[in-house]
Amino acid sequence: MEELKSPLQENWPDTLLTKAARIKLVALDVDGIMSNGKIYFSAKGDELKGFNILDGLGLKQIMAAGITVAVITGRNSPLTEKRMKDLGIPHLMQGREDKKVALQELVSTLGILPEAIAYMGDDLPDLPAIRYAGLGVTVPNAYWLVKEHADYCTEVSGGNGAVRELCDLLLTAGGSLNSALTPYLEP
Repeated sequence: MEELKSPLQENWPDTLLTKAARIKLVALDVDGIMSNGKIYFSAKGDELKGFNILDGLGLKQIMAAGITVAVITGRNSPLTEKRMKDLGIPHLMQGREDKKVALQELVSTLGILPEAIAYMGDDLPDLPAIRYAGLGVTVPNAYWLVKEHADYCTEVSGGNGAVRELCDLLLTAGGSLNSALTPYLEP
């Protein structure tokens, strides 16, 4: 079968692919990354937010390829806890305003070097973690200063498949995009 390539691959410079090939841990913010950043409340005070299904499958694909996934968020949300449990994400750190410290705790626990971490966030609390990680990633709707310091800004916005785009980048760089996609093309 012919090698499958993301149409975005032509926009990925070799330096980005080299950094992406080293990644063993992906850490993600939630609001603005895994969701569109909007939080809705019902009249009873129930919190609602949407997660993109494309991101969920991408995360399962990178976990199957041996990349560990963690979520670090400043908010405490039962919705986030349920979604991460449904996806099988092993590391969920909620209520963490200092995301770099949380990321350093993961580094210590998992024995992973900072160069082997991709961190994806969109606002100022994410900036220290983006600068600490070997691959800092953000989205087009991120705060301008975050975009200035990220190694990569996705084509699509947070909550609209941006995490999936990162997953495709990592799978491409690691040489496992074909094996992740070909089962869906078999008769």
